[in-house]
Amino acid sequence: MRKIALMSLVASSVLMAGGFKIPETSTNAVALGAANIAHNQNNADAAYYNPAKMVFMSDENHIEADLMYIGLDKVKWKPATGNEIESESEDFYIPSLHYVSPALGENGARVGLSIVVPGGLSKRWNGAPAVYTAKEFTLETMEINPTAAFKVNDKLGVAVGFRILKSHGIAKATPMTDVIYQDMSGDGTDFGYNLALAYQPTNDLEIGVTYRSKISMQIDGDADLAHPGNSTIPTVLAANYTGSVNIPLPAALNAAIAYTFSTQTTLEFVYERTYWSAYKTLNFEYSDPYAEAVFGRVHDKSWKDTNTFRFGLTQELDDLTLMAGLVIDETPVPSKTIGFELPDSDTTSVSLGGRYKINDKVDVGLSALYSMHDSRTISASDANDNGLVGEFSDGDILIVSAGLGYKF
Repeated sequence: MRKIALMSLVASSVLMAGGFKIPETSTNAVALGAANIAHNQNNADAAYYNPAKMVFMSDENHIEADLMYIGLDKVKWKPATGNEIESESEDFYIPSLHYVSPALGENGARVGLSIVVPGGLSKRWNGAPAVYTAKEFTLETMEINPTAAFKVNDKLGVAVGFRILKSHGIAKATPMTDVIYQDMSGDGTDFGYNLALAYQPTNDLEIGVTYRSKISMQIDGDADLAHPGNSTIPTVLAANYTGSVNIPLPAALNAAIAYTFSTQTTLEFVYERTYWSAYKTLNFEYSDPYAEAVFGRVHDKSWKDTNTFRFGLTQELDDLTLMAGLVIDETPVPSKTIGFELPDSDTTSVSLGGRYKINDKVDVGLSALYSMHDSRTISASDANDNGLVGEFSDGDILIVSAGLGYKF
């Protein structure tokens, strides 16, 4: 199906560690490991990370454009018996845009807009057995997120937003031989919402809470499928079949606290809970009865909810801001259902960055994050649904981001 490819990805896709979500969608977010929920440095990316912070920003237009490079290392698979194989390395360039309006009316309400890439994946394998199920899995997404923020009082702001998620995906597999194959690609548009709160009880202490809703993705499209058939399986010829799949993009809750010392040093801690247990099964459904009989299967996923811990450090100087981050993340994918399309594992990420104010209107930033994946062993006792016994290793990720901010 045109969409099924995409969805087996997208459903995993909302975590850069623990799936393939990309939480870092601005230069400051890369520098801080996305620990920028409670504290914001008067930057336009508040529109995405905590839009309630917009009511405390300077009364002017804020706009920021970022360009991010993502490099994915090869993932290695060493089976308990047989030869080691590895995936291809991948490189991507991803833009983003954030905007915050000046105060609207006497109550200080603000509107914001973010256009970001919240998740993605590209995993290509050339060796068996990976090509049987994941010769290519590619996901591209774009989120358009308009928000509105309201000042309750001088210490409290709240916000609400509307999420428009557009996706494109490709999935290719050659189960056992080239005579049997699946070639799928598709596009989708789905919707959700987000809520935010920003509380500043003192000048030094800041608290932030954000919630991004689950998005139920209904995917409809086409696929080229082929199977020669046998005494028990009907023949499916290479043709354009229609089908559908429904995948939940899970909800995520962030709670953050930040404290700024007299040295203009800010420490922030973010706890993130992602409700991946909503991803129970992946069900491929085809309108053609023969295609449904051969390729229409319910795949167990049984993912688990995950915890992420983010630590951010910000040091304000005269015209220069220095930032660093640490992220500890866990995978939602259980050993029983892990496969080659997403050989995920727990990760630890470190990040650094800086932002320089050229004048009162323009600033520039540069940052980098390196995410280290733990090796992951699948034992025979895990009874993996894909028959995997062995070890996944490597697959680290490098992110470099450059940004330009402008106020007017």
